[in-house]
Amino acid sequence: MTPERLGLLWGITVFAGAGARLLAALSGLPGVVLLLLSGLLIGRSGLGLVEPLDLGQGLETIVGLLVSLVLFDGGLNLRLPGDTIKATVLRISLIRLVVSLAAGLIAAHWLAGLGWSVAAVYSAIVLATGPTVVTPLVQQIRLASPLGDVLEAEGLVLEPIGAVLALLLLELLVGDLHGLRELALGLFARLGGGVLIGVFGGWILSEGLKRVDKSSSLGLRLQLTIGVLFLLYGSCEWLLPESGLPASVAAGFVVGRRPSSQASQLDPLIRELAQLAITMLFPLLAADVSWGELSPLGWGGVSCVLSLMIIVRPVAVSLATIGLPLDIRQKLFLGWLAPRGIVTAAVASLFSIRLEQAGVLGAGRLQGLVFLTILMTVGIQGLTAQPLAKFLGLLEKDNLKKEELNESSNIGKESFSILTDSSK
Repeated sequence: MTPERLGLLWGITVFAGAGARLLAALSGLPGVVLLLLSGLLIGRSGLGLVEPLDLGQGLETIVGLLVSLVLFDGGLNLRLPGDTIKATVLRISLIRLVVSLAAGLIAAHWLAGLGWSVAAVYSAIVLATGPTVVTPLVQQIRLASPLGDVLEAEGLVLEPIGAVLALLLLELLVGDLHGLRELALGLFARLGGGVLIGVFGGWILSEGLKRVDKSSSLGLRLQLTIGVLFLLYGSCEWLLPESGLPASVAAGFVVGRRPSSQASQLDPLIRELAQLAITMLFPLLAADVSWGELSPLGWGGVSCVLSLMIIVRPVAVSLATIGLPLDIRQKLFLGWLAPRGIVTAAVASLFSIRLEQAGVLGAGRLQGLVFLTILMTVGIQGLTAQPLAKFLGLLEKDNLKKEELNESSNIGKESFSILTDSSK
């Protein structure tokens, strides 16, 4: 690809994403939904202006670095206040890891027609909800605590696990791994190694930020952060492929927990960069989807995704929240909202290429089913999240109104008691 054509590809992609953001701000529609639609419009399913595969091997590197930035931002802002939220996140993550993997495998095979091995890869890829989608939705609809914290934390915990597990299942499928024992050891090594390297990298970064003169420009802190993060991600991918994702989350978590790093100053800039990464990635990856990959799935693919949305997710959440102090409204909302995001799309695109190169049948159907999952979960749940939260009374303003009513009633009671006392 010529440099001119490459520049045009990025120009169209970023412009489409920025246009989708503008339309979302003007219309009030969920931005992630419009970002996906913009990618379909400029890609193979629409005008054919953008072909992500033209980036060659650089596509995987670019996507990986941008995703690491998004996950670092998530780790930086990860908050788990209170034992209830911690227990909820841990139980949802563990139970969904088992229930969703098994149910996704069965649904993809029996309903969508994927082979058992490819269906297992699909189940791991779509395991996690996407913090890149959940966080903007939570912020846009102003979801009351603790639901927003639970949904964001769930995605950050399961996103790296799903990506690493999918890679290992892929290697098992193409013959690079032999047996479940090697798969389990690989999962432990990549997740554990990634977390350990990420914790060490986060500590190094926080120490460096602490030693930067407070009078120095904030830009220097930002440059140091991005430099360390990208070096950390690149080193992890070189040592242990796919370990860069858990490392990015762990590094962000460590920096965010050390007061000496002054993460509160970095947070707005990192968040803006993460939003820019999402604005670039969603249209770019959606542009790779063609109707030729979606149409053969038919109603079987739609039924597969609907079963994950309507049956599997609510059942997993119901099991995970037994005995926890969450009311029925909160459980209903947790059981409904589970959109997939950037990491899911990125892993599907890259794995599809690897499967095609290995001559595995069903690679195109795998990518098509993953993007159908993203389109349906983001589209349906993104559009219904705010009306549902409003109907259930789970918005911050609803809680504020209730508090104001309670305060006014208390004031009224106090005034009444004063009047009755004075009359006596």
